Amino acid sequence: MTKIGEFIYPWGNGHYTRMSRLNRVLKEYVTDTNIHYFSKGEIYKKLIKSYPDSIDNIHHITIPTPIDGKMGPDLFRCLLNITLPVDGMSPLIRQIISYLREERRIFNEQKFDIIISDGDMGANVLAKNRNIPSLFITNQFRPKLWANHVYLYPGLEFISRQIAKASHILVADSPPPYTLSEFNLNFSKPVAKKVTYVGHFATPNNIIPSEPTDLELLIKNMYFGYWMRTGNKSTNDGTGLRYQKIFTDDFMASERRIISHARQDPGIDRVLDYNGRKYTISEAYEKKVDWLQIDVGFLSEQEKNTVLEKCTYAVINGSHTVMGEILGQKQKPVIGIPVYDEHTNNLRWAEQKGLGILAKNPARVISAIQWIQNNTETLQESLNKFGKNFLGDGARNTAKMAAQALSDKK
Repeated sequence: MTKIGEFIYPWGNGHYTRMSRLNRVLKEYVTDTNIHYFSKGEIYKKLIKSYPDSIDNIHHITIPTPIDGKMGPDLFRCLLNITLPVDGMSPLIRQIISYLREERRIFNEQKFDIIISDGDMGANVLAKNRNIPSLFITNQFRPKLWANHVYLYPGLEFISRQIAKASHILVADSPPPYTLSEFNLNFSKPVAKKVTYVGHFATPNNIIPSEPTDLELLIKNMYFGYWMRTGNKSTNDGTGLRYQKIFTDDFMASERRIISHARQDPGIDRVLDYNGRKYTISEAYEKKVDWLQIDVGFLSEQEKNTVLEKCTYAVINGSHTVMGEILGQKQKPVIGIPVYDEHTNNLRWAEQKGLGILAKNPARVISAIQWIQNNTETLQESLNKFGKNFLGDGARNTAKMAAQALSDKK
């Protein structure tokens, strides 16, 4: 039996999303497997929920993560935490030592045949020391930073060295010149030799349609923008506050929008009409309400697919997974309000390719919406070209790479 160790970095949902899509196809290529999953926090809880029959193979491991702020990591407190305890978290150096000891014990106990890691660099080091093939899935290597973040370069250099210790680096993106994460990679020549562009881990297009929901019926034949709140709690909440500020602009008083909150909370679901009256989604559909805003806690796969197909543009933070699906699969323009340098780089690349607009302030978001409305045909030409060259089968290509690595090991 092939024993596989899957290590999932717990900061954000993109790592978990990719690995869960990989697991849907992995056993088609690597048969008779025994998969062990490793993460912490919300991702650990999701693993328990997703694989209830494999509880004994799901392990909580204290992978160090940044300290939350009001909008993503609190950089000042993260820097303090390198050598000092902050918010109940021991100094980062101590965390790393403890985490590596924990992973070392796991490796010694489990005797893995192969490691597949999305974001957890420590697994690369341990696998290399034990001659175990390791696949590292990523969309970052040495990102370009904002000018006022140059002090982060030493950390990026350390991270890139640990990534480089993997047997194979699998970029979850289309090959050049259609690489959305191009400005976040910047591989050195020696490292580039072990890099494969496997493609985006896109949502499968084989959703079996069911009866349309009241939400889908409510948005039929409507012009609207899709505003996404994604990421961990601090990023999600911070994005929501930014959106609320934008919605106070006079222009937005007549601009229809759907806001997805990425939270399993039906209490969020509501519809606002142009006079500020509130309805449930079912009430709004039954009464044929002329709606301005729809808030949804969590969209089903079918509803998300419908919303993306019918929206005119999508407002996002620049997350790589989300951008790939919207630009590549749906060919819809994006307006990006970045949180991290990684987001800025993705959005700057998309803007240069004529696929969307980078917007760092509310005024820029408003002008971006107006520009998209006035330049639909030009945008669509660029989007169609990108869509034709979009490689979205990253999960299946990664499964094939895992099978090949095991074959080469024998």
